[in-house]
Amino acid sequence: MKKKEPAITREDVVRTLVGQRRPAVCPAGSAFAPSNIALCKYWGKRDEELNLPVTSSLSIALENLGSEITLKPCTKWDRISLNGKLLASDTTFVQRATAFLDLFRPAPDFFFDMRAKNSIPTAAGLASSASGFAALTLALNELFGWKLNRRALSILARLGSGSACRSLYGGFVEWHAGAARNGMDSYAEPLDAVWPDLRLGLLLLSEKEKPIGSRHAMQQTRATSPLYAAWPAQVERDLAALKTAIRNRDFAALGRTAEANALAMHATMIAARPAILYWLPSSLAAMRKIHQIREEGVKVFFTMDAGPNLKLLFLRKEQALLTAAFPELRVVTPFGR
Repeated sequence: MKKKEPAITREDVVRTLVGQRRPAVCPAGSAFAPSNIALCKYWGKRDEELNLPVTSSLSIALENLGSEITLKPCTKWDRISLNGKLLASDTTFVQRATAFLDLFRPAPDFFFDMRAKNSIPTAAGLASSASGFAALTLALNELFGWKLNRRALSILARLGSGSACRSLYGGFVEWHAGAARNGMDSYAEPLDAVWPDLRLGLLLLSEKEKPIGSRHAMQQTRATSPLYAAWPAQVERDLAALKTAIRNRDFAALGRTAEANALAMHATMIAARPAILYWLPSSLAAMRKIHQIREEGVKVFFTMDAGPNLKLLFLRKEQALLTAAFPELRVVTPFGR
């Protein structure tokens, strides 16, 4: 019988990338990372420990909306604050941040003062964990003087939150699923493409923390949904279609594919046992309104991550009409004005 290979841990990955680099601790490390919205979704892991995805994915960054983190050495214990509020150690935010920081402590008695600012709601399906862990990774790189390249930093950020690997960049970003057991070929890189007229509209319907986190929802979906078996092939087709649409600046193809991909992801969740449903009545009402506007000739599409909030895709020429239809819409220009 073939001997089973030992599992690869997050600590193994960290040792590979930064183990030989002696930390030269600076007074502080600060960084900003944008949130990102997946146009072709990441949903399901082939390795839970290393956050290795079943499929590749493709996203677009939210320009200046995301997370800013400042790290300083601290005595006695970690101090972690969010938007100016010191958080208790039993909060999910602190527990996840601490578990990630544990991977990089130079000594057991080394502690961090971590100050985070989010310009988007936390844990509401707007990829705050992606921008948060990306910014935290960049701040660690500055604090310890690692001088790692973006690919290595993308891999490290992925250990905190899978989609964080995409928040190391602006614009369109592809996360390669990879095939290696140690995940060294699973990283994100930007597409060489800009689309100045493209707009994203954030339709914030709820700022409440979602009832089930993405990590657990992915596990439950992959383990119990009869629709999940078709998901990898769907992603492969959608990813190819999106890259072609971006290359040709075919907005209709981009929007159709992104919307269909999001709905397919949510369908796999709804079919899980028990069902996972992030939609609110206001989510469904907004979808119907978008469909109606589109039937009237306006090219607008939507995408949704694991949460109730919608993100609209449209071109600059449609902005005035859509902000009139959705007065609460927050418009993002991913590639400048």
